[in-house]
Amino acid sequence: MNLLSAIYGTVVGARNSLYDRGVLPAQRLDGPVISVGNLSAGGSGKTPFVMLLGELLQVRGIKFDVLSRGYGRKSRGVLLVDPAGLPGQYGDEPLLVARKLQVPVIVGEDRYQAGSFAESKYGAQLHLLDDGFQHRALHRDFDIVLITPQDAADRLLPAGRLREPLTALHRADAAVLTSGASAASFPLEGKLVWRVRRGIVPQNIPPRPVVFCGIARPQNFVLQLRASNIEPAAEAFYRDHHAYSEKDIRELLALRQKCAGGGFVTSEKDAVNLGPYLSALEPLAVVPVRMELSDAANALDTMLRAIAERKRKA
Repeated sequence: MNLLSAIYGTVVGARNSLYDRGVLPAQRLDGPVISVGNLSAGGSGKTPFVMLLGELLQVRGIKFDVLSRGYGRKSRGVLLVDPAGLPGQYGDEPLLVARKLQVPVIVGEDRYQAGSFAESKYGAQLHLLDDGFQHRALHRDFDIVLITPQDAADRLLPAGRLREPLTALHRADAAVLTSGASAASFPLEGKLVWRVRRGIVPQNIPPRPVVFCGIARPQNFVLQLRASNIEPAAEAFYRDHHAYSEKDIRELLALRQKCAGGGFVTSEKDAVNLGPYLSALEPLAVVPVRMELSDAANALDTMLRAIAERKRKA
């Protein structure tokens, strides 16, 4: 094993042990908490799954809010996301969730403080904790972990993308297999195993598009486009959560001219990060990611029953 990964793993293991033994306490909110997280650093589909779960809860008439760290924001402290705001203040993914679900989204480095703020404003309703698997300082009533096929053979940071070893799955209540991941590749004994299909909904795609994005696994986005018979004239990739500048826009327009492209294609998250530059790239198709949970009604019923039972015993 890589030396730095070994050191990282030792630190992660020691921290988890402190939480497991109750030396480090997990604070409890009055309302139930559902955590959605993963093992790897980005690209598993946490945010699309949060939006999917939110939509399923809305169909049931269950009120909820979303708690997020607000990765990449320049602000500090606890903030209620304004859907008309900018990613620099709230983070791109919280802003996207707020716009899509039209529910309260609260960002804060301390998710307990974010949840306390939510409860002071909206009452002790259900909380969806985005990217919460490693945020053990907040107690959760149900832990959902998304797993990709790549996780099975990956290594710990910084040599690989794993934030925790696969043995950390013992804390999960439900494992969500994405992108064709196999349950046999992971230690999932006694766990609920859910499966999702992840796809895109391309509409109004310009001819010979320049495809660009700043997401964790950009090649997956391109493969999904090609599976929908959309062949890029050129590609431009940026780091995850990339904040676009005037220079980026000039370079993208120059790339389009060079390859005689008919327009641009990007992701929903990139559309958030483009902000005021969005109109400069017309014609631009923003392609949403959609997730579909197999046997969703049964999965939701099972989760809500487990939460109710745990709250009753608490």
